[in-house]
Amino acid sequence: MKARLRKEMKAALAAMSPGDASVKSAAACQRFLALPEYHCARAILLYLPIPQEVDTAAIALAAWQHEKRVLAPRMDWDRRHMEAVQIRSLDDELTGGRFGIRQPRDGQPCPLDQIDLVVVPALAFDMCGGRLGRGAGFYDRFLSHRDLRAVACGLAFDEQVIEDLPRHAHDLPVSILVTDRRVLRFDPEYLHARVRASGQEEQDK
Repeated sequence: MKARLRKEMKAALAAMSPGDASVKSAAACQRFLALPEYHCARAILLYLPIPQEVDTAAIALAAWQHEKRVLAPRMDWDRRHMEAVQIRSLDDELTGGRFGIRQPRDGQPCPLDQIDLVVVPALAFDMCGGRLGRGAGFYDRFLSHRDLRAVACGLAFDEQVIEDLPRHAHDLPVSILVTDRRVLRFDPEYLHARVRASGQEEQDK
């Protein structure tokens, strides 16, 4: 079912015009920058977008202006491991990675306990904070680390929000979801209970 949903969502996003994507990205970023969690954060892990994702450049520029640390994901594809590395530019410090994903060229990983806010991409989110990633599992593993205390905030076009997603025990929900039209907040205890229950259902099948 996840494979079918990924195919459908990729087709829907590909149909969005660049102009619409730009306008909606600006609206989503504006809503994100109004969050109290953003204003309180000192260090933000911010994904670097690929085509058909909300463009996060406006968030990075605002965060630097507000003297916050901006971190970007660096992927080790062999180990399926992701780390957060500080960046000070959207150009000079980045290199192209696998599947066109830009990432920091150099720099030491930031300690997980120093990250306050993680901006999470996905192909789709549901009305309980569940997310459908692209299948590699980088964010699920990163968000599950015991030393990470950051708030996980999804960022997406409103077209990426559906009623309910299939989930497994390793699928970690976000606490907040920001789109170009709304901000949704979720009860973490309820979310984790649903994930555990869904995981048990999968085992029982």
